Amino acid sequence: QVHVVESGGGLVQPGGSLRLSCTASGNIFRINEMAWYREAPGKQRELVATITSGGLTSYGDSVKGRFTISRDNAKHTVALQMDSLKAEDTAVYYCALGTTTLDEYDLWGQGILVTVSS
Repeated sequence: QVHVVESGGGLVQPGGSLRLSCTASGNIFRINEMAWYREAPGKQRELVATITSGGLTSYGDSVKGRFTISRDNAKHTVALQMDSLKAEDTAVYYCALGTTTLDEYDLWGQGILVTVSS
């Protein structure tokens, strides 16, 4: 019924950049808040960035000034531009979408690996 597909991951050197994209398709009326999470081996899932339906953004302390979240409402897409990447950014990144009136994300991407290494 509803599919969420992520793209854009891969291997990048420290200091480099990557752009992740997440697109939802199917029976969708609207999407409220969108977010990116990440999970590294041996670490708790971490909230990276959020963006509201009105375009207000917030970022985790570890990525402030380096990552930028954006959205395209017509395409049901959320993107994450990652600059000045560090080795500690290495993780599986998940997009999360809220389509209900509840303060939770009911749609999730499949996860995409970002590896920052020389």
